[in-house]
Amino acid sequence: MLNSVTYILLLLVFSHEILTTFAFLLPPSPFLSSSSILRSSSSSDDVTNFTGSDAPKIINVGVIGCGRIGLVHLAAISKCQGVKVTYVSNPTISKAKNAAEEYSVPNYTSSASELIQSPLVDAVWICSPSSFHASQIKESALYKKHVFCEKPIATSLPETVEAINSCSEAGVKLMIGLQRRFDPNFLRVKQAIDDKEVGVPIIVKVCSRDPSPPPFSYVENGGGIFADMAVHDLDMTRFLVGEDPVSILATGSCHIDKSIEGLEGAEKYDTANCIVKYPNGVTAMIDVCRQSSYGYDQRAEVLGTGGMVMTENVYPSTAKIFKPSFTGNADMPYDFFLKRYNEAYVRETEEFCKALVEDREAPCTGEDGLVALVMSIAAGISAEEGRWVRFDEVVSRVFCEKGGSQCSMLAMSDAFPEGFKPTQDIGDLLTENADKPKKEGFLKRLGLNV
Repeated sequence: MLNSVTYILLLLVFSHEILTTFAFLLPPSPFLSSSSILRSSSSSDDVTNFTGSDAPKIINVGVIGCGRIGLVHLAAISKCQGVKVTYVSNPTISKAKNAAEEYSVPNYTSSASELIQSPLVDAVWICSPSSFHASQIKESALYKKHVFCEKPIATSLPETVEAINSCSEAGVKLMIGLQRRFDPNFLRVKQAIDDKEVGVPIIVKVCSRDPSPPPFSYVENGGGIFADMAVHDLDMTRFLVGEDPVSILATGSCHIDKSIEGLEGAEKYDTANCIVKYPNGVTAMIDVCRQSSYGYDQRAEVLGTGGMVMTENVYPSTAKIFKPSFTGNADMPYDFFLKRYNEAYVRETEEFCKALVEDREAPCTGEDGLVALVMSIAAGISAEEGRWVRFDEVVSRVFCEKGGSQCSMLAMSDAFPEGFKPTQDIGDLLTENADKPKKEGFLKRLGLNV
C-alpha cells in the first residue's frame, strides 16, 4: 500500500510527463509560457529549446533598388535560410510597393537612408545606380550594416578606397557583385585549374561579346569599355589564374556605333583587346565587343601543361537541328545578361547570405572589386598611350589622408603633397578590418621588389 505522500509525488511526476509530452495539444495559456513546458536540451537528446540567446539568429536584410537586378537578388534572398527581407526601397515608390507585395516584405520606402538607418535592417543589398554606390556603402558602414553591393563600388578609385575603408573601420562585411565568379561554367574551369586536371596554367583566354550595343546615354560618362564591360573579364582572368596581375597592354577601336567616336578616353571604343601579364610568365588574353550578331558570347579557355579546359556558350536548350542546309543548335545563345547569368546572381546572393549567417568572410571582397577597377583603369591608360602599363603605376597615384577616409587621385603632372609617400601596393591603401586580419598587400603577394 502506498502512503498518501508517495501517491501524491507519483501523481505529480506522471502529470508532468503527460504535460510535457502533449504540450502541443494544449491551448495557449497566459500563465504558462512555451519555454516552461519544453524540455531543455540537457534533459533530452532529441529536443532542443531555442529560446533566449540559444535561438538561431535571423539576419534582417534591406534591398535598395527594385529594378531588374534588385528583383533578381530579392527573389534569391527570399529563398535563403537564416535571412529575411524586412525592407525595400526605390526612388519610385510604386516600384518599392510592388516589390514588397510580390515578396511579402513588410516595409517599403522611397528613401535609401530610411532603409539603411532602420533598426529592422542588419545587412543592406545595394542595387541602385552606380553613382550612389559609394555614399550608400559609407552610410551603411556608419550604421554598422553589412553590405552587398553590385559592381562598381564607386565611379572613381579614391571613392572606392574610401568606401572599402569605411566598412573595415566599422568591422562590417562588404561583398562586391562580380557574379561571373559564381557561374557554374566558369566555376568548373576554376575547379579544373585548382585540382590540376590540366596541369599548371600557361595561357588564359576570355571573350565577352554583347548581343547589341547600349544606347549613347549609357556609354557617355559610363567610364568606358574597360570599366563598364571588360572589368568582368579582367576580374575573371585573375580569378582563374589565382594570382595578382603585374601589367597590361590594351587596344581599343570603334566598329559598331560610330556615334560614340567623339567621346573621351575609353568611352569612344566599342571593341577592345587586352593582354595581361601574371607572375611566372602566365598570360591572359581578352577580347570584348559591344555587338555579337549571334547572341551573348561568353567563353573562357585555359591551356595548361597537362591539357586544356574551356567553356561554351549557354543556350536555352540542348536541342540540335540536322538537315541538308544546317546542322547545329536549334536555338541561339541567350541574348540577355540576366538570362545568361541568372543562376550566378542567385548563387552569389546565397553565398553572401551564408557568410552573414555563419559569420565568415565574404566570398568576393571589396579588395577584389578594387583590383578589378585598377585593372580597368590601367587598361584605359594603355589603350590611350599605346604602351604596357604596370598596375602599381595606378596605385601609386592614390593619396589618402585621415586613415584612408579621404582619398584623391593625383595626375601624373601633379607634385606630391608634402609628406606623401607613394605606395605601389593596393593593400597599403586599405585599413585593417576589425572583423578579420589584414591581408598581405597586392604586389607583396607576388613577391615583387618594387
